[in-house]
Order: sequence, then C-alpha cells, then structure tokens
Amino acid sequence: MGGKRSEDEAYGKPAQYDPSFHGPIKNRGCTDIICCLLFLVFILGYIVVGIVAWVYGDPRQVLYPRNSTGAYCGVGENREKPYVLYFNIFSCILPTDILAAVQSGLRCPTPQVCVASCPEASWTVEANQLSLTVGKVFYKGNRSFCLPGVPSNMKVLDSLQQELCPSFLLPSNPALGRCFPSASVNFTPPQLPGIDNASVFQAVSGLVDSLNARDISVKIFEDFARSWYWILIALGVALVLSLLFILLLRLVAGPLVLVLIVGLLGVLAYGIYHCWEQYRQLRDSGAPSLSEVGFTTNLGAYQSVKETWLAALIVLAVLEGILLLLLVFLRQRIRIAIALLTEASKAVGHMMSAMFYPLVTFVLLVICIAYWVVTALYLATSGQPQYVYWVSNASTPGCEAAPVNASCDPMAQPKNSSCPGLMCVFQGYSSTGLAQRTLFNLQIYGVLGLFWTVNWVLALGQCVLAGAFASFYWAFHKPRDIPTFPLSAAFIRTLRYHTGSLAFGALILSLVQIARMILEYIDHKLRGAQNAFARCIMCCFKCCLWCLEKFIKFLNRNAYIMIAIYGKNFCVSAKNAFMLLMRNVLRVVVLDKVTDLLLFFGKLLVVGGVGVLAFFFFSGRIKGLGKDFENPELNYYWLPIMTSIVGAYVIASGFFSVFGMCVDTLFLCFLEDLERNDGSRDRPYYMSKNLLKILGKKNQAPAADKKRKK
Repeated sequence: MGGKRSEDEAYGKPAQYDPSFHGPIKNRGCTDIICCLLFLVFILGYIVVGIVAWVYGDPRQVLYPRNSTGAYCGVGENREKPYVLYFNIFSCILPTDILAAVQSGLRCPTPQVCVASCPEASWTVEANQLSLTVGKVFYKGNRSFCLPGVPSNMKVLDSLQQELCPSFLLPSNPALGRCFPSASVNFTPPQLPGIDNASVFQAVSGLVDSLNARDISVKIFEDFARSWYWILIALGVALVLSLLFILLLRLVAGPLVLVLIVGLLGVLAYGIYHCWEQYRQLRDSGAPSLSEVGFTTNLGAYQSVKETWLAALIVLAVLEGILLLLLVFLRQRIRIAIALLTEASKAVGHMMSAMFYPLVTFVLLVICIAYWVVTALYLATSGQPQYVYWVSNASTPGCEAAPVNASCDPMAQPKNSSCPGLMCVFQGYSSTGLAQRTLFNLQIYGVLGLFWTVNWVLALGQCVLAGAFASFYWAFHKPRDIPTFPLSAAFIRTLRYHTGSLAFGALILSLVQIARMILEYIDHKLRGAQNAFARCIMCCFKCCLWCLEKFIKFLNRNAYIMIAIYGKNFCVSAKNAFMLLMRNVLRVVVLDKVTDLLLFFGKLLVVGGVGVLAFFFFSGRIKGLGKDFENPELNYYWLPIMTSIVGAYVIASGFFSVFGMCVDTLFLCFLEDLERNDGSRDRPYYMSKNLLKILGKKNQAPAADKKRKK
C-alpha cells in the first residue's frame, strides 16, 4: 500500500471531486500578468522598430533600378522610363546572388541612364558620324539613350569622350528593370575597338544565362494566370474531402482504425516475406558475404549481400511481433482511443465553426510574417544616398587633379570641368546614422518578434479550440447544455484573461527555436571543416534541441488545454497537465499513435486524391468533359499540380489540426472525469455512453438530474 501511494504521489495527486465544477470555469482572473506586460511592451517596441524602419528605410532600391545620378527609373520624373541602360555592359561583373545584386543596385563602372524601352537593334557609332552633332546622330535617329541634359549641338566625339552618350547599342530585353543583351542565334555583335566578337558573344551569353530565370518566371506567371480558377477548384475539393473524412469518422472510426492496423501488419508481413525470398536467393546462388564485401561507400553493393536482407528480415519481424503484442495487451486502450476519436467527430459536428477557425489563425500569421518582412526590408534599405565623383579613365589629360571618390551633389556642376567624363554618381547608402549603427540589433529584435508573435498566434488558436471543445465534453446533457457560442466565448475569455500565459509559453518555445536556428547557421558555416569530433558535437546539440523543441510543443499544447478549462497560470497548468498524463502514460501513448496514424491516413487520402485528380486533368488525360472543362494550355503542367498538392496539404493540415486538438482536449477531460467522478448518483460521469460501455461502467444518476444544470 505504501509503495502504491508513493508511486501515485510521484506524479501528483489525482483530481478531487468538486461539486461546483461543470466545465471551463467562468469566474477567473488574469494569469501571468508580468509576462503579459512584458509581451505588450515588446509589441510596442516592435511597432517602434517598424516606425524607425519606415522613416529611414527606402525599399525602392530593391524594387526600382537607379541611374548614374541615383535617380529611380520608373518613379517620379522618370515614370515613363522604367529601364536602365548601361553604356558599356561588358564592364559589369554580375554576382551570382541575384537578390544581393539587386539590393546593391547592380552597379557597374559605366554610365547608366533611364530609358523608356531597351534597344531593339545593334548599332555602333561610325567614323563619319564623330564630327556630327548629338541631335543628328542620336535624337533624330530615334536613339534617345544619352544622359539627360546633353545639348543637341554637342559634337558626337565630345559626347563620347565625356561618356555622355553610348558608343554602341546592343539588342536588349528588360530583366529586373535592366536592359540586358539578347543572345539569340541570329545575333551578330558589332565591331567594337579592342573587343573581339568571341568575347562579346561570350559575355552576352553569360549575362543571359545568369538571368535566365526571367523567362521562366514569365512562363510561370502565364501558367498561374491560365489555371488559377482550376487550382481554386482543386483546393475546394480538398476542403470538401477533409470535412467528409472528419464527419464520417463518427460512423467508421472503429473499422477505419482496424483497417489501418491490419494494413500495417500486412505491409510488415509482406516485407518479411520479400526479405526472406531475397535472402534465400542470394544464399542459394553463393552471393558474397558481408565480410567479403567489407566497408564501401557504394550503398548499392549491399543489396547483393545476403546479410543485408537477413538483418532487414529480423528488424521487420521484431516490429511485427511488437505490434501484435501491443494489439493483444493494449486492445482495451485502443478501443478507448477509437471511442475518443468518434466522440471528437461528434464534437466537431456540433461546432462546425471550429473547423474554419484555422482561417483566423492563417490571417493572423500572414499579418505577423508580412509585418516582419516589410520591417526587415525597410531596415535593410535604410540610410541616406551617398554620391561621389567618378571618371572612367583617371589618366586622361586634365583629370590628374580630379576629385575622384570625393562626395558631391548630383544637382551641382562638377568641380573640375576640365576633366572629360567626370561625373557625380550614386555610390550607396550611408551606414553612419542611428538606424544604421543599430541595424544588426534591430534585425535581431525583429527576428525575435517574428518567432514570438507567430508562436503566440498558434498558442491562441490552441487555447481557444480547447476551451470550445472542453465545453462540449463537460456538458452533461448534450447538446442541450452546450453553450450557444462556445468558440467566440472561448476566444474572448482567452484574450481577456490569458494573454500573458500564452506569451509565456510562446516565449519559451521561441527561444529554443532561435537557438536551433543559430546552431543551423553555425553548422552551415562549419560544414567545410574536417574536424569529425566538432561535427559530432554539433550534431548532438542539434538533436538535443530538436527533442527539446518537440517536448516543449507537447507540454505547451496540454498546458493550454488546462488553462482553457481551469484558468490557472502557465506553470501550474503545465505541471498539472504533465502529471495527469504521466498517471495515464499508456493511454497517452496509444491514443497519440492511433490518432497520428488516422490523421496521416486522412492527409494521405486528401492530398493523394487531389494530386491524382489534378494530374489527370492538367496533363490532359481526362477526355470528353466538354469545351468548358478542357484543361488549359500550359508551359509547365506540373506547376498547378504541385500548387494543388501543396494547397491540399495545407488545408488538410488545418482541418486535421482542429480535429487533433479536439481529441487531445477530450482526452484530458476524459482522464479528469475518471479521477473526479465515480458514476454514483452524486458524482456521475460526463463521458459518452460509448466510453462508459467500453470501460464497463455506468451512471447511477437519472437522465433528468437537475443538479447538473449550470
């Protein structure tokens, strides 16, 4: 007796009967007030960071190209000139990171001018045109590619020496707001002094290859434009299938789980048979043994080794035996899990609005992520534009005393006008301002804000759903005693009283996730190191943090359920939930695995069904549907298929997450019900008749017991 008592006390005392308890407590107070205030102050700071980023940031440098003077093309006075033309494109060295290149402005040591359209034909200044004026050669020739303000009466030779006009033009296409040459098959590069045709063609080909994503992106956009409504139909099918699967669980939960378990046993049995056949054939044919093959990095060589199939046979046989033993000894708990799944389907049927609550969570998540993206973009582009003097050839006569690299005003005249080609060009953004000095710290603050707010939104959804489904379980007369608007009541109650508790749990999880992200970054930087010991230590740390994150997610989920029911703070709720689960650890394991298996099968059914339907439709394999139902002509028919599959997975995950939360909530309520009540007249069970039948118990209280009215 003493040993049994000490064992129970190790996991806390069971819940005691409380005649005043009839479900989620209405009269409750605010919890974790300090953490709530900390969270609100952090959000205010997050808003301040956004304001600072908005004041100092200029994301136009990513969205729009700049000319040599730093003016944006496609904005303001250059609204009608959205593209940048490089006078000498071959002086550019494009980095491999296109995003970083765009953010840096794709700067090249050559004059750049905003143009309305890119050149369509190849052209070079001829020798007899050098003595003509700019107006005759460029302006009247429909070649308005000189820098703004170049007079029409200026000699072409002077404009070329000062690099005010281009000496040649190449047929170009706009990409990322820049005019890049077209490397078509029929393209013949012009004869340029000092540059042979092979070099020109190689440079053009390299530029086009590096930006070939532009053509792909256009085709992708066209495919989405032609198939978006069919993708929406596919997502609608996924939504209907998800709802039908959950609602049909009320009728077929038991047979479905049985089919899944028998199917798993059958798969393992076939695996054992296949491994035995492979082992027998290799043994009879005198195949080499493992000792003869030895260690090799060619994993395919192990397929012809009989010991490989023997080891696989043993592993599968052990798994088959463990599963059979679990079915024999845990069959009662499996029946309870099936009954809880059926009860969860009934609860969802009574609260269909809960199935669409993931839309609220999705909207809030989009707001959190979009705010972080915009803030990070503004912070990354903060700073005042800096301009410096620049000349293409500092050794030109008259340029010896030119103030090259000195700060300048692009609206003023150059200080040394005797230097031909001296220009005031855009260099970059300053990094000496208040926002720039603290840019790294502000970005770190933003990352923490992203993780904390996202995890808080997810916690809010879990707590709200738990409160709604708990009100279903603790309704003695269903559906009469179920509140009229359980979901909205749980939402208001959670926001009003438990913002701090949700922030507490979200903060703990966020810190662990950030630590994992830092470790991943360090591991990425050290991936080239040859120190095997360091890699092993890093792998161990990553594994430990992964396990810690999974445990915290599990603990937080159950803590939010207890918060929704009893209104206690986070630490007390987490402790009570953990102790309750440890007192029923076998039931927890069985229910968790049965639920995971069922939901996995549901996701597989929804995603697979939508994927197969989308494949046959978009690939044109479904005939005779009529003109209105013909598949659209696509460049990449797999693109809408993959979009439909990903969208179906997201929808199924959203619906099944609600169902999983319902199962977990009803399970904790069921365990509390077993500890609080005994089925007597004064302490009847709240569980369904199906669960009572499985447990071999019954309620002695009459069906119309007035004591259970709330």
